[in-house]
Amino acid sequence: MSRTTLDLWVGIFVALGVGAILFLALKVGNLVSFGSPPGYRIEASFDNIGGLKLRAPVKAAGIVVGRVESVRLDPVTYQAIVTMKIDHGHEFTADTIASILTSGLLGEVYIGLDAGGDSKMLADGGKVMKTQSAVVLEKLIGQFLYDKAAGGGAK
Repeated sequence: MSRTTLDLWVGIFVALGVGAILFLALKVGNLVSFGSPPGYRIEASFDNIGGLKLRAPVKAAGIVVGRVESVRLDPVTYQAIVTMKIDHGHEFTADTIASILTSGLLGEVYIGLDAGGDSKMLADGGKVMKTQSAVVLEKLIGQFLYDKAAGGGAK
């Protein structure tokens, strides 16, 4: 094998390696999706979305059924309006509850959907009426400390 042929194969191998690392980085960061299935959009209003980001997963029973498409602030109610794109093949009832949840030690924030018992289904452009906002750990700790301080002075 000549030196030129060896250099060519090493160059091809390095280029494939760099391409694979770039592909993995984009997939892990949820920055690209290949072959994204078509779906329908639904909206939900939250008082606090915590660390929810665009392209965050939307899960039902632990299965990814869609992604967060946009987040905006309602200028009238000052609530966060989250638009989710749900994959076709997954239908949810009109009384579905949307919650902002955290999973794992790294704190991946996602939206969990819990279907209700209504016979009517959410359609494209539908709105989830029942929501549960993100739990902010700092507020819970502050409230706990404040309650302890107030209770300690009463003894």
